[in-house]
Amino acid sequence: MATSLIILHYHLRPGGIRRIIEQATPWLVQRALDGVSRVVMLCGEAEDKVWNDRFRKLLGRVPVEFHVHPPVGYLDGQGMAPSHIQHLIQKALEQALEALPAGDEVVLWAHNLGVGRNILLTKVVGEVCQQAGILFLSHHHDWWFDNRWQRWAQIRAAGIQSLQAVAKDMFPLNGGVCHISINGADAAIFEKWIPQQTQWIPNLTTFEEGVSEERVARARRWLQREVGVGDDPVWFFPSRILRRKNLAEAILLTRWLRPGGWLVVSGTPSSMDETPYASTLEALARELGWKVRMGVLARSHSVPPSIPELIAASEAVLLTSIQEGFGLAYLEPVRLGRPLLARRLPNVVPDLERFGLRFPCLYEDLWIPPSLFDWDAERLRQRTFYQLWRKQMPQRCRAWCGKPPVLSHRWPIPVPFSRLTLTGQIEVLRVDPERSFREALPLNPWLAEWRDRAESGRLPIASWPESADRWLSGPAYAERFREALERARTRSEDYSPEVAVQLLECFIQDRLQSQNIYPLLWAKQT
Repeated sequence: MATSLIILHYHLRPGGIRRIIEQATPWLVQRALDGVSRVVMLCGEAEDKVWNDRFRKLLGRVPVEFHVHPPVGYLDGQGMAPSHIQHLIQKALEQALEALPAGDEVVLWAHNLGVGRNILLTKVVGEVCQQAGILFLSHHHDWWFDNRWQRWAQIRAAGIQSLQAVAKDMFPLNGGVCHISINGADAAIFEKWIPQQTQWIPNLTTFEEGVSEERVARARRWLQREVGVGDDPVWFFPSRILRRKNLAEAILLTRWLRPGGWLVVSGTPSSMDETPYASTLEALARELGWKVRMGVLARSHSVPPSIPELIAASEAVLLTSIQEGFGLAYLEPVRLGRPLLARRLPNVVPDLERFGLRFPCLYEDLWIPPSLFDWDAERLRQRTFYQLWRKQMPQRCRAWCGKPPVLSHRWPIPVPFSRLTLTGQIEVLRVDPERSFREALPLNPWLAEWRDRAESGRLPIASWPESADRWLSGPAYAERFREALERARTRSEDYSPEVAVQLLECFIQDRLQSQNIYPLLWAKQT
């Protein structure tokens, strides 16, 4: 039997999910799906014509159609009644199905429905797949309840009023469904509740293993000309500007470990919600004369280098995120032979170590003595924002909330930089860097060695082991995807409707533990 593949995502903007679609689909067509006759890309926007053409070329002789329907995109800002949006989504799916050859087995590969940007899309897709007998692979990258509680108001405004209703729409358990997770932590929760209908598929990494000296030299000249770094060292942060990237910590580490060096951030804010954060940091960098440049790729007056070229042209790569789904950005510096300094994220690094990777410059937290910020003011801020944050949640969830360290201790104690509000982080950044480094060093003794190594050009570089390819290569990805299809076809256990609710509540309780709570993420501006 031939196969038709529908790939569903809110948009095709540059970013991690588009990259996974681009890298994985050729492997799925070659190795996971039988006789693919057509691929339909169904999304709310697809404005990058260059990428669209490149994607078609990647699939060779397999026809690719782009079906663009704005109601499939983010729900906020659509300005229509929920019932009308739901009707338009239904019509969009029907049109996509009508474009497929008769008699094909239809596979719908849906991305990030769990982030809650359009709960009506999530609802309709599950219902249509069940009614039409479509194999439905729901690929979960991020979650609406993972420090994104403003989504709850959006979900309720769409007419979904209870956690029970959200669970039913987000985790359909009828036949023909498989839920895909991208990290081992999420996979363990799925395995506990729906072992027959879940599959863990780590993101594939078809990175460049090297960049030519000519391209590196061209990227360096671009940094000198367009960014203005001169001959100073560059530490690169390959990311859009998001609060969860914890960029203030990257600024602090650069000023501590590489005085005179530049921190260069590739992207711009990904949404209006992130704009206040980006504007605050950029204004502060201008005011205080920091060597920081953000959004360099979007603001270029010429054709910019690629991300791999900028990584290869930089002295080191920094990753200070407090929240990631998988952590592709940990891997590219390894492939390109550049030093990586990064936080040891508990849901990311254990997976990478399981794949055989070892990173010599990871740290758990950057501890800050209370002498570097106003403890009483920070505690008052956090109490205020914490109360507002909890009020965004369903009543049932509020009792599950842990507390960050500043609210758990009445008297001043050292606190991880990542557990401060943005205002608290800025107070630390305003302190003379030599003084703050000196006072923080006893709490973070590893900083001394890293600074010495950075100044002498001896930062260690991780190597890529053969074992990683058994997990992260294209063929490995295709094999796990094929297993997910088999799980969707041959589920052997019936689950009661309550299981979806229990699954959702288990995820929420996990995300509301103290170690997963960050004041930086409670509001647009803290």
